[in-house]
Amino acid sequence: MEGTPLSDFPSLSDVLYQELRSTVRGDAYRRGDPSFLDYSRMFNGDVKVSAMAVVCPLDAPDVSQVILFCRKHSISASVKAGGYGTAGWAVGGDIIIDLCRITDIDIEPPAPDGSFTSIRDMPLLGSKGKVKAGPSLLDRSAAVASSKRRREDDDELRSYDLASTNVASFLHPLAGGSSTPFADRPPVTRRRLEFAAPVLETPRMSTYSATSGSSHDPSTTSSHSTGPPIAMVSNPLGSNLPSMDSVTTAVTPPPLPDTSSKPLPCSSSLDDPFSYLDDTPNNPAPPVASTSRLAQSMPNALFATPSFLESSTNILTYATPIYSHAFMTFGAGKRQKEIDQFSAANPLEAMSLAGGRGAVPYHIPSAAHPVGSAIMIFGGFGFLGRLHGLSSDNLVEAEVVLANGQIIVVSHNEHPDLWWALRGAGPAFGVVTRYKARAYPVPVVFAGNLIYRFHRATAPSLIKHFRDCVKGAPRELYANILLTAGPAGQDSLVVIQMCYVGPKVKGQEFLQAISSWDGERCLLNEVDEKSFLHQQDSVAQVLRGKAGNKWFIRSALISSLPDDVVNKTVLQFADTPVGCTWLFELAGGALGDFEDNCIPKAQRQASFTVAALHQWDIEFQDPRCVHSAEEWIAETLAPVTLGGPLPSFLGRQESPGRVIACYSENWPRLCEVKKKYDPDNFFRNSFWPLNAEGEIIEPEEHEPQHIQF
Repeated sequence: MEGTPLSDFPSLSDVLYQELRSTVRGDAYRRGDPSFLDYSRMFNGDVKVSAMAVVCPLDAPDVSQVILFCRKHSISASVKAGGYGTAGWAVGGDIIIDLCRITDIDIEPPAPDGSFTSIRDMPLLGSKGKVKAGPSLLDRSAAVASSKRRREDDDELRSYDLASTNVASFLHPLAGGSSTPFADRPPVTRRRLEFAAPVLETPRMSTYSATSGSSHDPSTTSSHSTGPPIAMVSNPLGSNLPSMDSVTTAVTPPPLPDTSSKPLPCSSSLDDPFSYLDDTPNNPAPPVASTSRLAQSMPNALFATPSFLESSTNILTYATPIYSHAFMTFGAGKRQKEIDQFSAANPLEAMSLAGGRGAVPYHIPSAAHPVGSAIMIFGGFGFLGRLHGLSSDNLVEAEVVLANGQIIVVSHNEHPDLWWALRGAGPAFGVVTRYKARAYPVPVVFAGNLIYRFHRATAPSLIKHFRDCVKGAPRELYANILLTAGPAGQDSLVVIQMCYVGPKVKGQEFLQAISSWDGERCLLNEVDEKSFLHQQDSVAQVLRGKAGNKWFIRSALISSLPDDVVNKTVLQFADTPVGCTWLFELAGGALGDFEDNCIPKAQRQASFTVAALHQWDIEFQDPRCVHSAEEWIAETLAPVTLGGPLPSFLGRQESPGRVIACYSENWPRLCEVKKKYDPDNFFRNSFWPLNAEGEIIEPEEHEPQHIQF
């Protein structure tokens, strides 16, 4: 959008604009309206938006009307549900359908028989209807949001430094110091530029213990947990709270030894095409008010904000969640961070070993922040993925608007062919306006970063050590290793991230094994117990991802990580531009439990998912930012690659072959479902690499233009 004058593209005519506005209850903005820019802006700045107007429908009937309007006038449409996709499909249509106003959200425990309230029986935002599970917990703020408020919300969601104040201090050192974590030697890997930045002062997370429940079994229908107790928050003043049965006793194990190496400041500021690395930590987002009666009933508003785990009045003890899972319903306008904030602010009741009552938050398995709601129908792998499966694996129902404007509810029992295709290839088949998904109790995780200096001589040894440590790891352990840019003025980094969803004592075993590598000094080890909400910010915190940059992503699934691939990877990364991050994520676990959707079994059996995540300033031009990612994925990793990547990792300019390879043997069946539900390819502004005649088309024909290098 940047660098492309608005006058270069047409706006919607007065007649069509008035017709569109009279058709929907939500707002519509034509090109030229200041709000048009706010609602058509993508996280990737390297997207030219040619749309004539953007519409913000309030519900599925509104979306249906927009689709019928577009069909009547032979106008193309695209669907925006967060705006994080790097290819820009969301803004490729003549009319952009921005789902940001569909923000209903509700969490309910399962019924005794394991069932849930269907989406069709739940009230829409602002309605006065009743549901079987009781009144909905609705977020009404976005329904009346202005474009200014939308910008403010976006800024708040892009604050990631609560993931770890130690990492924030490391990546954004104070000015005025005399040394850095790398002071013992000059940069030898690549040139970096120094900067000065203030550091947020945030209270340090307290240390406490947890024990894990049983792992997920997709064949199990029972709604009640039978696993061992796990940590939860118990009311410290139970005798003053009528709904609490008893007071429980806190269990405080000894804290981990402090193995961190706190960085010292660096100074000065120079012009740099990668100036996004110089950004100071963002101000933390304001607390999300809890709508949970259980949370609100506790003294000192213990659960009223997602930061309740840091409260000095908080007492944690061993307890068992009452439910092995819950069901969360949310509108497509909710972004994952907003959903996680809601989860943290609206815990469900749990039972302590002493018989008292407390509460624990339930979270949907999802990719780390920032992602939009479409992750639910496009794969979605994150910290809970090895334990509970992909985001799309945990979808149980969806409200969908089809290409002909029909509104249907899709589930295992309704439209089973579309249900199979929707979970993994959803954007090509319809507009999902509301989701219902399983959420799982995650009171606390033992998680964090181990940060090392990147050196081409020692990095291969560290990567191989990591690979060997996580081989055969239990499902409760998520782990990745990434090569990324370091603090300004310094070398690049090797960062190991782990997240153990279980008892601290077990997590410490993996931490001890991983941290035993002694090839380089560990610059920072801040692994500790954290809220899952804050852990979800950890990848974005390390990447320092910035909206409006040019973004380029390539990904693959690999069967193994042999030594020669590791060695070549390190040598190639050493010659990449500064804005590049290469990631290896441990896969496996529960991913292989699900075979009833379009993501094939072969991809689910991968050992690692890998990704090149590249970003650079909008005006900077360096073909290596793209070519280095292409070469690594297409050549270095080719001997161990399994088909295509997870669909959620598809980026811009993907070849049709790579897209089709995401679905492998399931592709012919997908094409049959596409012919049934979208025969004229109305949803062409998506990843789908075929035209209405079923012929292969190149990326330029179904994604927006990009700024040329």
